[in-house]
Amino acid sequence: MTKLEIKGTIISNNQKWIYDLFEMDSTAPRDIILPETNEPLEVVINSGGGDVYAGSEIYTVLRAYEGDVTVKIVGIAASAASVIAMAGTSIEISPTAQIMIHNVSSAASGDHRSLAHEAEVLKNYNLSIANAYIDKTGLERENLLELMNHETWLTAEQAVEKGFADKVMFQSTEAPQLVASVSPVIPPDAIAKLAEKLKPSAEINVDIDGLADLVIEKLNTKETESKEPENAGFKRFLF
Repeated sequence: MTKLEIKGTIISNNQKWIYDLFEMDSTAPRDIILPETNEPLEVVINSGGGDVYAGSEIYTVLRAYEGDVTVKIVGIAASAASVIAMAGTSIEISPTAQIMIHNVSSAASGDHRSLAHEAEVLKNYNLSIANAYIDKTGLERENLLELMNHETWLTAEQAVEKGFADKVMFQSTEAPQLVASVSPVIPPDAIAKLAEKLKPSAEINVDIDGLADLVIEKLNTKETESKEPENAGFKRFLF
């Protein structure tokens, strides 16, 4: 399994050298190098987001990957990083981690026409970003946009409940055994351990055909020995 890390700020490729210069955690699209064998992929995310276009590119590359992609959110998957997380075939989130979704923002200047145009651009990009969330969660578009409008922060349990993640890491998927008895009950884990210890150390291979041949041969021998030879009545009395 190949492991990738999405950490720090999501940036464009041409900004990568600046972050590297100052030894700051960052992830650019060029950092996402996928194996050609389509082997399972593990993507570990701890990022507060960043550049929307870079995030979209990384999401698209991971989503198009033909192998299984397991996303593990270990800290925060916010903004653009939350979009990237939605590319996973399976999404796991640490019980201490969070997912945050909100509207796209930018800095704008100019007259009222420029600002109005910028507002429409942002609204349209919110619709585009929402597609990734809708595809994963199955929630209605209006519900998703409302969550984005309110800058929604989701705990691990809330993320699973709303469909942004599939499971909380480290939690057992087995239902606990419920007991109503005044008699002692052996715990399931104790039974499992005992069963493991009692397993044969090696499998016993039985040659059924060979065993059948031996049985037939033995029966034929017995049958031959039991037959009386010719003139047995006379030979019995010869001396």
